[in-house]
Amino acid sequence: METNVLGKNQAVRVRGARVSRAQSGQALIELAFIVPLLLLVGLGIIEIGRYAYIGILVGNAARAGAAYAAQGLTTSGDTTGIQQAANRDFQSNGQNVSDLTVTSTITCGCDTSGTVSPDTNGACFPSTPPTCSGHWVVTVHVTASGTFNALFNYPGISSSLSVSRTASMRAPLI
Repeated sequence: METNVLGKNQAVRVRGARVSRAQSGQALIELAFIVPLLLLVGLGIIEIGRYAYIGILVGNAARAGAAYAAQGLTTSGDTTGIQQAANRDFQSNGQNVSDLTVTSTITCGCDTSGTVSPDTNGACFPSTPPTCSGHWVVTVHVTASGTFNALFNYPGISSSLSVSRTASMRAPLI
């Protein structure tokens, strides 16, 4: 039974629930406070997702450069080819290549049971690999660095963050 009678205490009965007139706009006020917080949390989740996505793309670009370099000894020293491979991978995902910086380094040494003793002479490309107790390995390290630009400026947080990933692969001695 529904009644709409005001009594001494200014109460209204709505479908069996007793609600005072002072509380009738409370839900609207609570909603007005919660909606901006929910929007802020939603935007934060979107920004974190975008940052993770850029991190994945930068990591993939570094791996593409390392995969190109790991084809052989001649490609492991081809810094232009390494950079082009990383740039092509980054650009194929719709990103601006000017936002990506690619560097590569080469290390070499004697691999004995999984432990690599670094070369002290710095000669990673000798005509014949030096004799060692294990086998001679050449490893290429490609570092790709990109920039994440936030959609909005947040107080106390930079709107531009640097993202850097490194991929390492061994080059065959063929």
